[in-house]
Amino acid sequence: MHTTRITTAMSKEKQPEPDPKPLPLQEGLDYYIENGYFVFTAYYLKKRGTCCGSGCRHCPYGKLIVVS
Repeated sequence: MHTTRITTAMSKEKQPEPDPKPLPLQEGLDYYIENGYFVFTAYYLKKRGTCCGSGCRHCPYGKLIVVS
């Protein structure tokens, strides 16, 4: 059996790259403005990945509302 000792220098080399900065939101694609309020589109909310529980108008997750 062959084993390799991992040194500090080796472990630093194999660290995953951090996620790139997210792209800025695009009006009309990710949101629109209605009566001065930002309204997120279903496209943005789906891209976000989870329901925030705020009852968003275009929630693709079934408009779950979290009550605290």
